[in-house]
Amino acid sequence: MRKIKINTWKAKAPIFKDGKVVGSEDKDETILDAINAMLGAKKPDQMPKGLDKFRLYNRLSKSFVKAEKTKILELEEVDYKFVKDMIENDVPSTWGMNENLFKALESFLEAKSEESK
Repeated sequence: MRKIKINTWKAKAPIFKDGKVVGSEDKDETILDAINAMLGAKKPDQMPKGLDKFRLYNRLSKSFVKAEKTKILELEEVDYKFVKDMIENDVPSTWGMNENLFKALESFLEAKSEESK
């Protein structure tokens, strides 16, 4: 089991009107938003398939909902490894320019197993 503290930071989000960006507003953002973006950004032919991944995504969803309330993301080892591998392979390099997101992802990658503490 891995436990990752969820920190919140402010990010600029575009405001759309009639399909055009007309400004921006502050929005609370967390690592959960980033992970969700990466999970959803996979091309259909690269999207994990099968019953095991179906169940994995369900477990992740439940963990994320709980983490939004408790501010602690708790993942079993197999789920943590899946997300860690995805971050290592799929994180957009430009995200490194966001210091808050950089710190959140590094903190996720450095999370220690409960068994190793």
